[in-house]
Amino acid sequence: MRIRTLIPRRSPGRLALAGAALAAVTAGLLPGSAAAGTGGPDRAHRPSDRGLSAVIRYTEYGVPHILAQDYAGLGFGTGWAQAADQVCVLADGFVTVNGERSRHFGASAAPDGSLSSATSNLSSDLYFRGVKEAGTVEELLRAPAPAGPSRDLKELMRGWAAGYNAWLRRNEVTDPACAGAAWVRPVTTLDVARRGFAVSVLGGQGRAVDGIAAARPPAAPASQTGDASQTGDIDPERTAEAARALFAAENATMGSNAVAFSGATTANGRGLLLGNPHYPWQGGRRFWQSQQTIPGELNVSGASLLGTTVVNIGFNDKVAWSHTVATGVPMNLHQLTLVPGDPTAYLVDGKPERMTARTVTVADRDGTPVTRTQWWTRYGPVTGGLGASLPLPWTATTAYALNDPNAANLRGSDTALGFAKARSTRDVAETLRRTQGLPWVNTVAADSAGHTFFGQSQVLPRITDELAERCSTPLGRVVYPASGVAVLDGSRAECALGSDPDAVQPGVFGPSRMPVLQDAPYAVNSNDSAWLTNAERPLTGYERVFGTLATPRSLRTRGGIEDVAGMAARGRLTVADLQRQQFANRVPAADMAAADVAGACPAALPADPEACRVLAGWDRTMDSDSRGALLFDRFWRKFTASVPATQQWKVPFSAADPVRTPRGLDTGSAGFAKALADAVAELRTAGIALDAPLRDHQFVVRGGERIPVSGGTESLGVWNKTEAVWNAAGGGYVEVAHGTSHVQAVGWDGGRCPVARTLLTYSQSSNPASPHYGDQTKLYAGERWVTSRFCERDILRSPALKVVRIRD
Repeated sequence: MRIRTLIPRRSPGRLALAGAALAAVTAGLLPGSAAAGTGGPDRAHRPSDRGLSAVIRYTEYGVPHILAQDYAGLGFGTGWAQAADQVCVLADGFVTVNGERSRHFGASAAPDGSLSSATSNLSSDLYFRGVKEAGTVEELLRAPAPAGPSRDLKELMRGWAAGYNAWLRRNEVTDPACAGAAWVRPVTTLDVARRGFAVSVLGGQGRAVDGIAAARPPAAPASQTGDASQTGDIDPERTAEAARALFAAENATMGSNAVAFSGATTANGRGLLLGNPHYPWQGGRRFWQSQQTIPGELNVSGASLLGTTVVNIGFNDKVAWSHTVATGVPMNLHQLTLVPGDPTAYLVDGKPERMTARTVTVADRDGTPVTRTQWWTRYGPVTGGLGASLPLPWTATTAYALNDPNAANLRGSDTALGFAKARSTRDVAETLRRTQGLPWVNTVAADSAGHTFFGQSQVLPRITDELAERCSTPLGRVVYPASGVAVLDGSRAECALGSDPDAVQPGVFGPSRMPVLQDAPYAVNSNDSAWLTNAERPLTGYERVFGTLATPRSLRTRGGIEDVAGMAARGRLTVADLQRQQFANRVPAADMAAADVAGACPAALPADPEACRVLAGWDRTMDSDSRGALLFDRFWRKFTASVPATQQWKVPFSAADPVRTPRGLDTGSAGFAKALADAVAELRTAGIALDAPLRDHQFVVRGGERIPVSGGTESLGVWNKTEAVWNAAGGGYVEVAHGTSHVQAVGWDGGRCPVARTLLTYSQSSNPASPHYGDQTKLYAGERWVTSRFCERDILRSPALKVVRIRD
């Protein structure tokens, strides 16, 4: 292995020196067309016979610009650079997908939740070891494209594994989270693919890991008979509400905002895009920034989920895109009618079929083997539930099998590659049609010609409303309308999902059935369904499994529509307007309710005029300097948690006025006064002044330094979402669990380089010893941005430029 690092000297001739240094290390790798050219989707790039190599140019805040001759080399540089910033988080994930957490960390401990919903290491290991021993991922890799991953993607994965391993060989791990740990080990291409599989099934099998691992046939099958309508002890209404809550945006640890503006609304007739994904601030679902370049083939900048080989959210010189977590439910259940006296066999059209037993053994930390059997059917694995709140008991007559079409999908990164090469939003749409790889997100895009695009192109089970009506069990008839989770009669072959002619795999919707909106003045999504992507051009006609129609929107959706529709109406928009929107920190809940709260406060708190004064004087934002924001936030959380949604407002929801209803806070309930009094008492007990600025009590600590964090929670409806961890004894909100993560504001001015501003809120590295552990977090606190260096001239002008050449 050879590594060479060059740091250009600071001098008036720095640009010339940097150019000379770059030429010295990139001989044969950097032709003059590197920044401009992108090739067609079918161009072949064969792996180099001379071994893998890449050049990494680091600019401010540790952002790497990775340059290689081919896809394997690009993966090599990406794996190396990700390991340098996130080796412990990455290594932990590879332990997960190999089913070895119990051996290293103990069976009863819990994973970080980034790769599944497992609540214990044992449950996680049983599931992932089962995937491994069944050869699931190997089979997907063997499938020819487009059903399987492309050659280019396989080369990226091969290179990524080699780059990660090369970094481990060359460097000492300094992150205390895993320094010297035996579980930090080299990986294979198959490990990288297994991690991609885990991300793909997060919304399906990944939600049911505990249920799959724990599902057991009844110990002594009874002689009673039953049919497919029997639900055992399941309460359909309670189950429907649990399923609705499971898939509800307000309870999710991932979400997003994204808006695209067309040229009709902008100052120069070109498109604009603001992407604001809301993801966890710790663990394996963090984003990581980079630019990836293969001269003449690919040139893209943006953010990748850790362990992935591609830019998932990003931009090039013509197109920008972002994703939002979609409302489509990427799984369904089949209710099985069991053979009398044999709970591991089920009936289909009256004929018995045996379940397939998969016996899995994992080792605990002390070496004790733990063996469990998982049960699989033609529909998928039997599950005992979807989390603790949604049990699905396996009785003598009934069991439930989970269908997850994304368990046959490793195409998501091919979708990202197609976006990276796109020259227009039309190419984005064509990529979605061709690859059909996105498991649980929408796509919002804009281009330099002024076009916009929204598409809910997901890999979803082909549950039509007609099929649900014809084939739902009595449980499904309640659960499906409420949640989008279909429960179909597994005893009837006529209830199979079928196929669309334009779908790349059986049992899923084809692209022609998916909600799409093109060239609207604005297209916005904040994790509600596609219905109000543009309030003036509602999307209708899609099946319930995609999401709801004509139902109440979240406060974040309502506030976002108000904001972006107002921006579009004003027109003459620029990237600076996107930046202002990101940090407006407006509280839609306050605009709707703060005046009512302040007006009712004296009657609710007759002995506490200070609290009423603070609420009346609040500026209705969640800016760090805002006084009264913390008091309203604590009140609002308590109020919305204790008062049913149908009792919070005087004016009910109207589908004819969905952005302005419901409204008019009902302050007459006992719940209102109690929530207000409890919030005041809570802050005073903690020694927090009612009018303290938010910055003093909503912060993170990095390197011993308190860094204030602005933004607000989902229930407040704040665009700049911050779901913080409350610790009154520690001073308030002392960490961020999830919220605003990788932000990009992108436009074009007619030149060769996009006009882009980015921000990675939690910074590039999770290693406390890294200079990039909290540097962008401080930018976030100051509402400042990183000016993206996309073109070569801008990379070379970076005062922080460091060039590293790696060769294996």
